[in-house]
Amino acid sequence: MTRIDKKPPHSGDGGRTASVTVRGLVKHYGETKALDGVDLDVHEGTVMGVLGPNGAGKTTLVRCLSTLITPDSGTAFVAGYDVAKQPRQLRRVIGLTGQYAAVDEKLSGRENLYMIGRLLDLSRKESRSRADALLERFSLTDAATRPAKTYSGGMRRRLDLAASMIGSPAVLYLDEPTTGLDPRTRNEVWSEVKRMVGDGVTVLLTTQYMEEAEQLADELTVIDRGKVIAGGAIDDLKAKVGGRTLRIRPADPLELRPLAAALDDMGLTGLATSTVDAEAGAVLVPILSDEQLTAVVGAVTARGITIGSIATELPSLDEVFLSITGQKASAPQDDTRTSELEGAAV
Repeated sequence: MTRIDKKPPHSGDGGRTASVTVRGLVKHYGETKALDGVDLDVHEGTVMGVLGPNGAGKTTLVRCLSTLITPDSGTAFVAGYDVAKQPRQLRRVIGLTGQYAAVDEKLSGRENLYMIGRLLDLSRKESRSRADALLERFSLTDAATRPAKTYSGGMRRRLDLAASMIGSPAVLYLDEPTTGLDPRTRNEVWSEVKRMVGDGVTVLLTTQYMEEAEQLADELTVIDRGKVIAGGAIDDLKAKVGGRTLRIRPADPLELRPLAAALDDMGLTGLATSTVDAEAGAVLVPILSDEQLTAVVGAVTARGITIGSIATELPSLDEVFLSITGQKASAPQDDTRTSELEGAAV
């Protein structure tokens, strides 16, 4: 049997090591190109958030990187292993939590985790030890002997996360892990993900929840129609949308509307109309440059209006998504065809 050595980890972006390196990844389902030349780097010990509308290719990307399906072309290395050439070795160092909990409902929580440990070639003793430790970590010890079918949705999701951690993965894929969860359970899942990353796990997270991306991700990649259309740090993406909002609060609340009127009368080139946030006692002014910011502050002080506070705000991640993809993050798209083809391929 020919031995295939691991590829040395890619190092870039200031010397950080990439746990996941993808170049030119392509996947077809008949005439549909689910992935169209995707490039991606996920740095070790970080969370990469992959955003995109339904049918954009997020789940196809996860399935390729977890060896569930084979890409048609391109290369992908995860934890140093070639996804196409070393699938057996790769499966030992990754974990996967899909959109829906994939546990055996007839088995208890402990039995589910023990079974997965044995499938990963852990010894009986180690499988039991890992199962008990993860049950405690995910607050499932009291329900450890109950069949999984008696678990609530949140408990099943936590069990699914525990199952993905049984082999102590170096890289964890979370494919819309909080879909259908209530806010409290979603927060619990977020806490566990943060703890995993704190332990050194690298996470690739697909999501449509903007709040989730901001809570967890160090960097973002936006995918639409199988292509990467944007990427970078969250604040960098917000800045690309094309502006900031200047929030000015006068020291005297009675100056609020005179302040707004004064701003609108300034006639600064390219300056948008201001709006009044009466509840917050502030005037909001969209600005496109530092020069506009300086001009606004100078004009306000020249009018003799004392400023109580001033701050600049970047657009929300929802606004970024809408600007980049042309559609709201929460608006489901028609991906029936792609889902059917993906299911047939697995």
